Amino acid sequence: MLLSVIHETTFDYVPPVKTAQHMTHLKPRHDERQQVLSHQLTIQPTPTQLIETTDVYGNTRAFFSLAGAHKDLKVVADSVVSTQVPAEPLESPAWEAVRERMRYHRGAAWDPATEFVFASPYVPRHEHFLAYSRPCFTPGRPLWEAAHDLMTRIHEDFAYETEATDVSTPALEALALRKGVCQDFAHIMLGCLRSLGLPARYVSGYLLTQPPPGRLRLIGSDASHAWVSVYLPGEEAGAGVWADLDPTNDRMPGDDYVRLATGRDYSDVSPIRGVIHGGANHTLRVAVTVAPVSYNSPPTHSRRLP
Repeated sequence: MLLSVIHETTFDYVPPVKTAQHMTHLKPRHDERQQVLSHQLTIQPTPTQLIETTDVYGNTRAFFSLAGAHKDLKVVADSVVSTQVPAEPLESPAWEAVRERMRYHRGAAWDPATEFVFASPYVPRHEHFLAYSRPCFTPGRPLWEAAHDLMTRIHEDFAYETEATDVSTPALEALALRKGVCQDFAHIMLGCLRSLGLPARYVSGYLLTQPPPGRLRLIGSDASHAWVSVYLPGEEAGAGVWADLDPTNDRMPGDDYVRLATGRDYSDVSPIRGVIHGGANHTLRVAVTVAPVSYNSPPTHSRRLP
């Protein structure tokens, strides 16, 4: 599937910001599962510095700085991505066997996925996550089957409510609330898997949403999305595969999903963050449009990354 993604972020500051430095994760991943055919980043006012680098997880990030005073900031990422339907894993080892392989053993080969077993800033390992996940992870059950069941349980047990949480809500609090948004559902599933000793990572991206029958697609009405990637080991260390599950929609992501970045949790892949001097008060507006390429036209003004 060929998809256009336009992600627009606007900040209004009172009083104006004097100087600022920002980091973005707004360029989709380019690999064997999806290809980025074009990407443009438009920043207003024009930054004094703009640098694109790759982080430790293989995500593309852009750093920019603004040296002059400004009362607003607008960042628009415009991408065209070719996506594919991922193959569903046919089989997987028992979850206990995977847990054992991820533990440290003297002389054993190191698997890079081990990093995603440990707690992260937004996702602790906790007995409450263990208690919630136990009904799905019965003795000897294949990991993929158990993880799929956990995804469905979260989808059925939790209410999607946009006002129930915010980006800083702890995963344990969202677990107790039994409500939240996609970020919360992903963090809860990560907490469950990691508390069991299983590697899992956070995936940020977008989902092509379909309007109700007879309704037109509304430009800017989509939103960023988040889901979970579970590690299924191969015969040799480091030769496993990452398979995605979306607890918000109770499904395995297909070619209607665009992967933006992966990390331990939201803190690693937030779309934009930074440090500002001034601007004690600000408002934030975000608009996202995901649609087949023919539905959108390219922006008239853009600043290309080198």
